[in-house]
Amino acid sequence: MNVTGDTHIGLVRDNNQDAMVCGPLCQQAEYAVVCDGMGGANGGNVASEIAVRVIGERIRSAYESGQPVRSVDHLLESATAAANIEIYDKAKSTPELQGMGTTVVSVIRYGRTAYLSHVGDSRAYLLRGDVLEQVTRDHSVVQEMIESGQITEEQAKSHPRRHFVTRALGVAEEEFGEYDELDLLPGDKLLLCTDGLTNMVSLEQVAQMLTEEDNKMAVSNLIKAALDAGGADNVTVVIMDIC
Repeated sequence: MNVTGDTHIGLVRDNNQDAMVCGPLCQQAEYAVVCDGMGGANGGNVASEIAVRVIGERIRSAYESGQPVRSVDHLLESATAAANIEIYDKAKSTPELQGMGTTVVSVIRYGRTAYLSHVGDSRAYLLRGDVLEQVTRDHSVVQEMIESGQITEEQAKSHPRRHFVTRALGVAEEEFGEYDELDLLPGDKLLLCTDGLTNMVSLEQVAQMLTEEDNKMAVSNLIKAALDAGGADNVTVVIMDIC
């Protein structure tokens, strides 16, 4: 299997509101889902667990090897929409969970093509050679401020509203992901992660650790780096190799 990941509660939070799942779909295909919940002591972990379960189950049950691009995009869209409505309905029916939601970043990799879906500020990165590039666009207040020229990317790292997302699963009756398709090369790596990694570890460090030959070791070292930097948030990392 060319995909592996892990999640950690961190050193400050009382519970882990991150959730993840990854695994093979067939000989040439793999998938991964990473979520970062929000909404109080219990709501965040409930929302992220629902999203990972629903999206993961939909992908595993509906994916067929060699599906046309439109079918894969539709699969990700329908899985994301199903997770959204289940979280939304759960929050409406359970007063203590009202307002809960979650970010999500999902990928289906078939051969040398990756199909991505995301909502919120959990991210996907592509490592090609020694260059690490973010391939998802954050749905966040600071990202909108960067794009409008109000702040720089450097200022965004310490901005007081850097944790405010503008889109999340479960907070509205309808929410659909943003979709991307990536052409991959042998030797590329995909990284999916929550902001518990990127807020604590520099991208230079991340790129260096991703070059570890053993992906399990790279996952472990990235999480350890986030903990060594203070572990202020839950942290989740998934790495996918492209052969």
